[in-house]
Amino acid sequence: MSLMVSISGIRGVVGVSLTPAEIVKYSAAFAEYCHRGRIIIGRDGRSGGAIVGNLVSSTLLAMGCDVTALGIVPTPTVQIAVEKLRAAGGISITASHNPMEWNGLKFIAPTGLFLNAEENRRFWTIADNGSPKYSVWDKVGKHTPDDSFIDMHIDLVLSLPYINAEQIRKRKFKVVLDCINAAGGAIVPKLLERLGVDFVPLNCELSGVFARKPEPVPENLQQVCAAVVREKADFGIVVDPDVDRLVLITDKGEPFGEEYTITTAINLILSKRKAPNTVVVNLSTTRAVEDIAMRYSANVVRTPVGEINVATKMESIGAIVGGEGSGGVILPEVHLGRDAIVGIGLILQQLAEFNGTVTEFKASLPQYTIVKEKVELTDSSPDAALQSIADDRSNGGEVNTEDGVRIAFADSWVHLRKSNTEPIIRIIAEAPTFTAATNLAQNYKNRIASVGNRK
Repeated sequence: MSLMVSISGIRGVVGVSLTPAEIVKYSAAFAEYCHRGRIIIGRDGRSGGAIVGNLVSSTLLAMGCDVTALGIVPTPTVQIAVEKLRAAGGISITASHNPMEWNGLKFIAPTGLFLNAEENRRFWTIADNGSPKYSVWDKVGKHTPDDSFIDMHIDLVLSLPYINAEQIRKRKFKVVLDCINAAGGAIVPKLLERLGVDFVPLNCELSGVFARKPEPVPENLQQVCAAVVREKADFGIVVDPDVDRLVLITDKGEPFGEEYTITTAINLILSKRKAPNTVVVNLSTTRAVEDIAMRYSANVVRTPVGEINVATKMESIGAIVGGEGSGGVILPEVHLGRDAIVGIGLILQQLAEFNGTVTEFKASLPQYTIVKEKVELTDSSPDAALQSIADDRSNGGEVNTEDGVRIAFADSWVHLRKSNTEPIIRIIAEAPTFTAATNLAQNYKNRIASVGNRK
C-alpha cells in the first residue's frame, strides 16, 4: 500500500505507508515551503498520533521553525490558531474518517485554509527535491505548547450573533454525544456544558481507540442510535475524529441524515440575514439547499467536490455560509473551513427556536433521498465514458462538467465522478423519493456501462 498524496494532504497506514521517513520528508518540505516561519500543529487524538506529532515537531524545529503545539484538538481549531496567530502555516495530524491504523498530515496555509491545487504543486515540488537543509544547533526553532485554543474556538461560536445561549439553555436539551474517543472529546463536552445541554457521553475519552468505524455514516452509528432511544434523549450528536463533520440522530433513534446538517445550518443563517445572500456548496450536496435558499431569496453557487474548492469560492464571492453534504458546515464569521463546533452551535439554536421534536423539524425541511452507485469499466477510460455522457443530447437536463458530469433536472440530479485510484465511475443521484433516486442512478449506471464497455 502506497502513501496517499492529494489536495487533502498525505495519509497512510502508520508504519506501512506512513513511515517516519515520509513524515520527515513532508514536514521538512513544509518548513521550507513556509520559509521556516512559525508553524502550528495539533492532532486528532488517534492511537499513535503522539509519535507522529513528535516526528513532525522535531523535524520542523530542526528546520529552524518555531512550533506552537496545541495538543489534541479538532482540525478546525488548528486552522483558527494559524489565522489568529498569523503563523506561516499549520499541520493537522489526522487521517480524518480513515480507520484507526491510519494517520496523516493536512497542510494549512497562513490564511487558515488548506493548501489549494497550485500551492500543493509548489509544496510537492519541494518535497520531491528531497534535500532539506537543517539548521545548526543554535538556530533550531522553539517549541511552545498552547492549550488555549479550545476555549477560544468555543468563544468564537458562542459570540456569533445567531446564537442565543440563554434560549438554548431554556430548552434543557438532553443529547447522546459520540466523539469516537478522538478530538471531539476535548471540546464538544465543554461547548455543551456552556450551553446548558445535558449530555450522555458515548466514546468521549481521548484514548484514540475507536469504538466503531470512524466515518459518521448510518451503518456505523447503530450504537448511538440505540443509546438515544434508551436514554430518551432529544437527539444524538456525532462527530468524526478530527471534528470537521457533524451528523445528528433523531429522537426516534434514526439518522437525521448528514446532508441535512448543512441544510439546517443554512436555513438558520438565511433566516437571520437580510436578503439577498449567497451560499456555496459542492456539486454533490443535496438539492434541499436550493429549496431553502428560495425561501429567503438567496443564491446558491456550486463548486467541485472538496472543502478547499468550497472555501475558496466562498472567500472570492463573499458567501455568508456554505459547506458540504458530508456533514461539513463552513461559516466565514468563525473561519473558512468545515467545523462541527460551528455546526453544533447553529443546529442547537435552530432546534431551540423550533417548537417540536427533531423528527418534526426534519419533516419541515425539503425531502430528498440520495442513492450512490458505481460502475467498473473494463474496455475504456472513465474520461471517455464521462465525455460521452456529457455530449449526449438526450440527457434533458442542465449539464455541468466542472467535476465529472453533473446533470440537474427539475427536482432531481445525478453526479458522475471518476475515482482517482480505480477504473470506476461513482454515481450519486438525488430525487424526492428513494425509488426515483434509485431509478435515476440505475439509469446512468446502465448508460455508463454501455458506453464505457463498448468495443
